[in-house]
Amino acid sequence: MVSRDRIGEGLPKDVVSMKLYHAPLSPYARKVRAAVILLGLEARVTEIAVRVSDSPPEVLAANPLCKIPALELPDGEGVYDSRVIVDYLDGLAGGGRLVPAGGEARRRVLRMQALGDGLADAAILVRTLIPAGLAHDHPLVQRQLAAVRRSLDRLESEPPALEPIDIGGLSVACALGYLDVRFADDPWRLDRPALAAWYEAACRLPCLARTAVTL
Repeated sequence: MVSRDRIGEGLPKDVVSMKLYHAPLSPYARKVRAAVILLGLEARVTEIAVRVSDSPPEVLAANPLCKIPALELPDGEGVYDSRVIVDYLDGLAGGGRLVPAGGEARRRVLRMQALGDGLADAAILVRTLIPAGLAHDHPLVQRQLAAVRRSLDRLESEPPALEPIDIGGLSVACALGYLDVRFADDPWRLDRPALAAWYEAACRLPCLARTAVTL
């Protein structure tokens, strides 16, 4: 485990000019932004909010998929997606703070990250399918909503670690934050008191409080 007091020390000075392309409502971008704060790298990462629907040339250069978040290194190399970016930043900060180096701990953290990201994936897809004209009861929509419910139920029985929070916990918190913004009328907390309590505590962490978004 890397000491909190030493996180970010000894990094090469040329990482100062890293650029993080993001959108405030993206749960994946928020995860990376929160990781930057936790790792003590704020002075070395410039955040640039973009609209990927406009296909900004700088985003296309960093990520040919034109997706955010995308991290541009000082030499112009692009790093993507959010999981790869966080792993890269964690390594720059000494390693082992957000992503364990190996063994069972790494497997569990990465699995929790996959669950959090998958929850966000399903919720975002619902937000895409319904405006595209599919009814709420369409099988494709219902399949994604079922994935959201199952993910929440699993998290109720097995909330992520909180102190210290790792990339699994950040992923889950950012996915839940997306639900609160985009599905504000969904009472997901009602039958999930353990997850609701965990999320309330997580939201008080400075890295998540400072990256929270509202419409």
